[in-house]
This record gives sequence, structure tokens and C-alpha cells, in this order.
Amino acid sequence: MRYHKSLRIAVLGLLSVCWTSSVPAAVKLPAMIGDNMVLQQGRPVPIWGWADKGEEVTVTVGNQKHATKAGDDGRWKVALNELKPGDPLEMTVKGSSGNTITVKNVLVGEVWVCSGQSNMEMGITMCDKAQEEIPAANYPQIRLLLVEHAKATEPATDVKAAWAPCTPQTIVAAGWGGFSAAAYYFGRHIHKELNVPIGLIETSWGGTPAELWTSRKTLEANPVLKPLAQGESSCLYNGQVAPLMPYAIRGAIWYQGESNLDRAFQYRTLFPAMIANWRADWGQGDFPFGFVQLAPFRYGQNPANFAELCEAQLMTLKSVPNTGMAVTMDIGNVGDIHPRNKQDVGRRLALWALAKVYNQKNLVYSGPIYKSMAVEGNKIRLQFDHVGGGLVASGGKPLVEFTIAGADQKFVPAKAEIDGAAIVVSGDGVAAPVAVRYAWQETAQPNLANKESLPASPFRTDTWKCVTEK
Repeated sequence: MRYHKSLRIAVLGLLSVCWTSSVPAAVKLPAMIGDNMVLQQGRPVPIWGWADKGEEVTVTVGNQKHATKAGDDGRWKVALNELKPGDPLEMTVKGSSGNTITVKNVLVGEVWVCSGQSNMEMGITMCDKAQEEIPAANYPQIRLLLVEHAKATEPATDVKAAWAPCTPQTIVAAGWGGFSAAAYYFGRHIHKELNVPIGLIETSWGGTPAELWTSRKTLEANPVLKPLAQGESSCLYNGQVAPLMPYAIRGAIWYQGESNLDRAFQYRTLFPAMIANWRADWGQGDFPFGFVQLAPFRYGQNPANFAELCEAQLMTLKSVPNTGMAVTMDIGNVGDIHPRNKQDVGRRLALWALAKVYNQKNLVYSGPIYKSMAVEGNKIRLQFDHVGGGLVASGGKPLVEFTIAGADQKFVPAKAEIDGAAIVVSGDGVAAPVAVRYAWQETAQPNLANKESLPASPFRTDTWKCVTEK
């Protein structure tokens, strides 16, 4: 009796398995392809998802219709032809098994990925003028996608997120004090200047070093970075970057570096490698990559670590094509690692994008960047790029935070004076100077800028050994 009962249960179970496996899987889309999304204008737009192996999938947007079949792994992808901004669109995705997904209120415009650690994650409620800014954050053509924190040991295929139009409610609805303030102010400035829809994808996590945002393959391929390929390294690349690919984007902005201060010399290699990693895996060429140079703060490490991290960022700007850097030396707070003025952070990133990505002519988008030096007796003459309307000492006070040294490598406070488009530096007791440094410590309060009020980056003219160089 027990045998017949067991046999009946086994047969029913087998029939159940067979019936279940024969039911077609519904066509699915990743979380970032959904209502209220922004699609990148002016380039092919990948649309992808999942279905049963071999299932036919049709994607329709406006007068475009694209069909494909799901592969052996159940994944399918089509590429929409280039789109132009206009009225809101609908997109339908239909599977041959019968189910249809309608994606509503879709805009076409400019899409930017916004990533990094806490200064990118920091929401608008925690920043300057929040009581004024939040009620004014009513921009229906700016769309926000906040990616939830997620670690993964292998590249994930999806994220937890949903697009939302920018309103006073959605800008504070989630995240660390709301949606990223730096990202929002960046997008708002571009939106106002270009009058096109903006899609902002925030994928950030406070306190995270750059190796967590870099693929294991990239780390292992570089002898300098290979020791980093262990533990949780690459977990955020896997969980919060890889799943966003290959969504069509214009570019990325990045605010990070605090968690790599003690390895600033290594950051010279790590940061460019991470950028190359993202660009290669996204498959959209060397897309624009803007980043924020760190602001002064009492980090509690060797005071030169900060300067060496800033130098690594400056070296990345100079060596990696299609990158931009926003300098924040004048808007930091040595007592707070999270400066509250994110309006200027976003605006300075936007100035770079408007000038270099969107080709707005005659726009001064950077503060002075050290170019060259020449010894003139007991003085050194410094030349700069990006002098704009001219060099100035902010506040009308004498220039500060310059030091000078001879061959003994002993730096002393220096006198610095503006001479046309140059600065002439000298120091008591340094009769034969060979090197100058500017803002070369973590609590520096420098004041060199151009007339457009964009501050100079920290720099040094020497190449003497770094304190973080192993």
C-alpha cells in the first residue's frame, strides 16, 4: 500500500515538474529599463532582458521595431537606432509566449552615471541651503535612478532601482540624505544650459576604496594592482556597475579617493585602470569621465598623503584622454570630511562637460593647472594652463601655501607674487632654488585662482620620492 501511494506521489510530482517546465517564462526587463527612464540621444541604444531560450522578442519604440531571439542563456538584446529628444515615448516589449511589457513616460536626452564614495552619496538634505533647494527641485525632465547597495562575488545581471522624475519628494525619498547632491547639481546645470532631458544614475557607497569598483580581471592583470585582488575587492563593480552595462550613457562622474589616501602613489595606477576597465566593459568607447579632486580635511594621516592623492588625480587628468577634474580646494572644510557646498561641485563638473563634451566655446571650465617652471637666479617662475581672464589671489590677500626648496629638498615657506600670467616664487635662505610646491598638505587653505573664481589644483614641480611610495 505504501509502495502504490509512493508511486502515485512520484508520478504526480514528475507530471508537476514536466508541466511547470513547459510553461513559457515571461519576458523580463532589467530594473533600469522601466517607466520614467531617459534614453541616451544620438547613439544606438541597447535594450535587453530575459526570456525562454529561443523565444522571439519584439521591441517597439515610436516608428522603430526590432526583433530578436533569446539565446541559450535566456538573454536577448536589440539596439534601437539613434533617438532625438522630443515628446515622452512609450516602449513595448513583446514575447512570442504572449506577455507584453509597456514602458511609459520615456524621455530621450543625456544620461550620466554618478559614482564614488560618501561625498557622491551625500544627499541634498545634508548640504548647503537644503531648505531652499528641496522645494525648488521640481524638474520633470530630470530623471533619477538610485541603485541600492549591493555586493557580489561575480558580475550581477540586475540591480534594485527604479527611475523617478525629479520632484521635491523624490529628491529626498531614498539614499543617504536623499539623492546625490553633487549629481543633482551637475545634472541641473546641464539641463538648464542645454534644455534637454537628463538621466542621472547614482551608484555609490560611502567609505569604499577604488579597488572595490574595479573588476577582478583588471586588478589581476596589473602587477601593481594584483595584491589588491583579494577579499571584497571588485564586489561593487560586480554588484553596482556591471549590471548597468550596456545601458547607453553619455559619460560618468566620480567623487572618491578618501579611502585610498594611504596608498596615494598606487592610486596613480589604480584610478586610470578603473576608468579603462569601465570604458572597455561598457563597450561605448572612451566615454567622458569627470571627477572631483579631494578637498582639504584633517585626515589624521601623514599630511602629504592628501597632496599625493590630489597629484594622482591630476596625473590622471593629464594622462587619460577625455577626462575632466573639478578642483575643490576653496570649498572644503578641514573639520568635516563631507563639505556641504555641493552646488559648486556639481557646477564645476558641469562646466567641464559643457566645454569639453558639449563643445560650448570660450567657456572657462578649470582653474589654473601648473604647466612649467624656470629658475631665475634666486627665484622660480611658474607658468599655468587655464588662467582664464587672469590669475588672482582670492580675497585680495597675498598668495599663500607656496613652499620652495633647494637641492637639499628642505622646503620653506615662500613668497609668491603674480606677474602677468605667471607666478614668481622665492624664499628666505634659498639662494639656489630647484623646486616649488603649492598646497602640499592636508589642511591647506590656498587662494590661487583665476578671475572666473575657479581655484588652482595643488602641485609640485619636483619628482622626489613620495611618502606613500612603497
